[in-house]
Amino acid sequence: MTKADLIEEVSRVVEMTRKDSEVIVEAIFDSVVKSLRSGDKIEIRGFGSFRTRQRQPRVGRNPKTGARVEVPAKRIPYFKPSKELKDLVNGTEPAAPTVP
Repeated sequence: MTKADLIEEVSRVVEMTRKDSEVIVEAIFDSVVKSLRSGDKIEIRGFGSFRTRQRQPRVGRNPKTGARVEVPAKRIPYFKPSKELKDLVNGTEPAAPTVP
């Protein structure tokens, strides 16, 4: 699914104009990016969580020339799906919460 497909789906389900749906989808994506940039974690119950992970600096190599290349430290986005999402994707029934 592409971003345009997602906008079309939102437009169809919510019965809004495509332009309004595009604003909603853009606002959601912008909010996720802004939160990740500031170092916050985003958790969407039943879907998953977004966070950043720190990668240490390392020495890589150029595959074409074999020369050593210094790769700087960086933060990368990371998504961890929820158990419910994993179960839905695999076609199994989500486990019911246990009550003590």
